Amino acid sequence: MKKEKILKQIDRLKSIAIAEGIDLSSEINKLRAMLELESDDFQKEKQMKEVWEIVQNSRKIERPKPQDFIKNFIEDFIELKGDRRFGNDNAVIGGIGYFDKYPVTVVGIQKGHTLNENIEYNFGSPHPEGYRKALRLSFQAEKFTRPILFFVDTPGAYPGIDSEERGMAEAIAENLYYLSDLKTPIISVITGEGGSGGALALGVSDILIMMQNAILSVISPEGCASILFKDSSKAAEASVSLKLTSFDLLNLGIVDKVIDEGPGLEVNPEIGYKNLSEQILTSLQYFTSLSSRELVEHRNQKIRKIGYYKDTTGYLKKGISNTRNFIYDLFKL
Repeated sequence: MKKEKILKQIDRLKSIAIAEGIDLSSEINKLRAMLELESDDFQKEKQMKEVWEIVQNSRKIERPKPQDFIKNFIEDFIELKGDRRFGNDNAVIGGIGYFDKYPVTVVGIQKGHTLNENIEYNFGSPHPEGYRKALRLSFQAEKFTRPILFFVDTPGAYPGIDSEERGMAEAIAENLYYLSDLKTPIISVITGEGGSGGALALGVSDILIMMQNAILSVISPEGCASILFKDSSKAAEASVSLKLTSFDLLNLGIVDKVIDEGPGLEVNPEIGYKNLSEQILTSLQYFTSLSSRELVEHRNQKIRKIGYYKDTTGYLKKGISNTRNFIYDLFKL
């Protein structure tokens, strides 16, 4: 019920109470309670709690990790290690196998279910050699015309000194560059956390799928709160502004499909597994039917649409050829 309608009813009941001498305080208090539920502050608080719950769900240690999806989906999986330049990164698992009848290359960013596993997998934060391993396997997939499946669950690329020394920025940039033009189908799934460039490096794809309780953002809520509010405890508030939930991203046109998890992957993973498996199979059937030229064109058009906006200021004229660059003109003024 809208606030204006409730306010009118309260005024009406007050008038009746005065005119008739009737005690209507109970009914008026109920309407006031409803009015509070309709207040902006209440709605903001409710939204903040809902979004923060999704963030926490995406990070639950009980939640299936990319290696669990690979084990569940891929038959005859053979792991392939190393980037042929530095070494092997345990945070990234990759190899070949079969999804249904399709031979595929599969890569996932691993997280652990125990402390020891998380230490082994660096808590899901890859080093540069992990991304270079993913790219090496992607080139191999293109050579043998195998579709690629990416499973992503990472708080972000590892930001340590050794990562910088081995060229983290270059490794991520190379993935973005080469994957955008790779002539084989790419399906990317965000299963839990999708943190910044660390997730984006495996997110350039023909279809980007998110599990219902997964998140994807340019920065963690804690990092955003530290920068904007100088207080990481305001992470829940920052998470709303980041628009990081699967449905936010679907509405923005960044994500292509959201997979229903039922009660949650950490509660009953079989529902999510089944729904995701059906979506991957449908995607494989479609994208393997396209020529390499059609595939790359589709991928490029998909990426170019992200961030598209419609001008409502009247500044831009109709027809791109008849107008100058909007940003260029702003800086020129």
